[in-house]
Amino acid sequence: MTHKGLITITVVVLITFFSTACSRSGKQFPGEQMSVSISCSEKDPKITFALEELKSAFSDIGYTVSLTDFRKADVILFPASASSLLKRMKNSLSDYSYILKPEGFSLRRDKKDRIWVAGGDIAGLMYGILELAEQIKLHGPDGVKDTDQNPYIELRGIKFNIPLDVRTPSYSDMSDAGQINIPEVWNFDFWKETIDNLAKYRFNLISLWSLHPFPSMVKVPEYPDIALNDVKRSRAKFPEYFDTRATGYDTKEITGNTETLLTLTIEEKIDFWKKVMQYASERNIKFFIMTWNIYTYGIDGKYGINDDINNETTKDYYRKSVRELILTYPLLAGIGVTTGENMGEGGGGFEIKEDWIYDTYAQGVLDALQKEPERKIMFFHRQHEAGTKYIIRKFEPLSDNKAIEFLYSFKYAQAHVYSSLKQSFHNNFVREIAGRKTMWTLRNDDNYYFRWGAPDFVRRFIKNIPYEISKGFYFGSDNYIWGTDFLSRDRQTPQRTELARQWYQWMLWGRLGYNPDISDSTFIKIIADRLDITDASSLFTAWQNASMVYPVTTGFHWGDLDFRWYIEGCRSRPEPAQTASGFHDVNRFITLRPHPESGYRSIPDYVSYRTDQIIRTVDTLLNPPDVAQMIFNHADTALSLISSIDTSESQELAETVNDIRSMAYLGIYYANKISGATSLAMFRHTKNRSEKDNAVKQLTEALEYWKLYSSSAMKQYKNPLWTNRVGKVDWVKLTDEAAKDIELAKQAK
Repeated sequence: MTHKGLITITVVVLITFFSTACSRSGKQFPGEQMSVSISCSEKDPKITFALEELKSAFSDIGYTVSLTDFRKADVILFPASASSLLKRMKNSLSDYSYILKPEGFSLRRDKKDRIWVAGGDIAGLMYGILELAEQIKLHGPDGVKDTDQNPYIELRGIKFNIPLDVRTPSYSDMSDAGQINIPEVWNFDFWKETIDNLAKYRFNLISLWSLHPFPSMVKVPEYPDIALNDVKRSRAKFPEYFDTRATGYDTKEITGNTETLLTLTIEEKIDFWKKVMQYASERNIKFFIMTWNIYTYGIDGKYGINDDINNETTKDYYRKSVRELILTYPLLAGIGVTTGENMGEGGGGFEIKEDWIYDTYAQGVLDALQKEPERKIMFFHRQHEAGTKYIIRKFEPLSDNKAIEFLYSFKYAQAHVYSSLKQSFHNNFVREIAGRKTMWTLRNDDNYYFRWGAPDFVRRFIKNIPYEISKGFYFGSDNYIWGTDFLSRDRQTPQRTELARQWYQWMLWGRLGYNPDISDSTFIKIIADRLDITDASSLFTAWQNASMVYPVTTGFHWGDLDFRWYIEGCRSRPEPAQTASGFHDVNRFITLRPHPESGYRSIPDYVSYRTDQIIRTVDTLLNPPDVAQMIFNHADTALSLISSIDTSESQELAETVNDIRSMAYLGIYYANKISGATSLAMFRHTKNRSEKDNAVKQLTEALEYWKLYSSSAMKQYKNPLWTNRVGKVDWVKLTDEAAKDIELAKQAK
């Protein structure tokens, strides 16, 4: 990838490998000692972090690693102000002309077989060293290949709904994931592991999403009694469903029956988050706080504050809280707002909402900048229940302020990135912002249980995002919290994080966001190294095929929002399912239409296409039987390839293979269900008895694969799972719902 840009700092690592009479292949002969020495004048923690990975890669292949003066060193690290070394690097390379951007790097081998790593800045050097460490681990020193890389997407972030406290919840708190993770987000070891992994995966942003974070994160001088000490969780028995706009989280039953998980003063809480943000900055990761509005959880009516958009005290409190959030956390890089969810109309349309956001969040940012004029801040404004053109006019004082980078934000694929390679929901938005930069919310409310991994899908999806207006993305969920791994039956000690369990999925979005041209062969080698498997190519292909069950199925059966479709449970809220249980039965598979960019024809349109005596224009849409066959093919390929993989020596490999098996079984269930739904719709239209017989047969087969799916899944994972958006997902009870599809077909007339 080559992008135009200037380098402000260039950092270089020079490495020479030497040994006493040892070969360049990296093989060690009896009595020989291979060694590499490192000199580092830079004390930046980013470099220290990356160098530990590099030293480990050397040690693992038998090199003795030592620290020494640069005159004696094989590895030399220094900034570009030592321009003579940069000049030497260029002189030693006959064709080097790459222009590095911030976070970019070059890794080159010269004529003398030395390896150079040049970073566009300190962060770029960190990534370059991580790249070199990985290449040494995967290929050995002799296999290191030249590569020049600049980041494709500038900001590569995660979306993390943060369950701070029962009194200051996020959208997802009323769920198993929310309740279990309240203590985890106050665990510094959790953040260390998560941040380290994100840095290795080339993420550089963590966005924390909350309905009302201020009482748990700041102390506002004008409203001192609002700051909350301690960390609490409710012991109440929760109802299955809450309002989809996150109201009702503070009933007497919930907030009146709590347990104290941690005893912390507000000052200690502030110190904790400062420590987390500092650690993240040492891995080139920025923190952002994102909110929905207007929520006043945790205030309990103090000072007369409530969620009325016309309440002037509420408005003043929010303005002061935003100011204090920025002043309290020097490393907080940005703040983001949602104009909606609980703002009502306030006697007007979206204009009054935008005015409120401006008078609170925007003015709070400006107040903070008056006190700290050297401070830089990003301000994200989500395009959600809002008018884009009005935002542009209203927030000009922010977008014109040189200390503020004003960015838009848009939910790119609704709630399901795993739906279609191409998305079109943003088209009007892109026209309205007229070239201004935006952040894309990439929502994964599809996959919580199984280790997902289809690099070709991620690669092509990212390349389809409008490049010129993209500032970045944040990838994550609203119906799940990627904290501790509480789903696995076989718990590890210490308890594993979700990013560690789902390492491959998260690595794909981070690494391919940085460089979408990473080859499949690289991922195959990474899998081989991680899982210690000889035939990693077969596992890679099986993994990719099983994972494609998600986008093909959801692309065909398009429930756009999180409460309208969850593929791993074949369910939603009851209303969009049009069933009392929320299960999407065969009738709903007939009526719910495909994603508009999927390229699939709906079942009703297919029936009409097949039976109406009308001359139709030839198109390229895939018919439902073709979609079903596509899913069959993906699933069958996956099952065939994993059948010969020996998992006896590795628990992680065994878990991964079982996840692939579960996803494949789920795929065959959906393939049969789509086939059965198509036959049932044809019968209802034509009264052809053979179509009814086919429907019964296919739905009977679907039930058998649902049983295989749920059995395979429950060997490894917790059941049931209480989710915020679709309620309790219980594979056992859903088996009874799947059986009802057969009766629906039998009773069809």
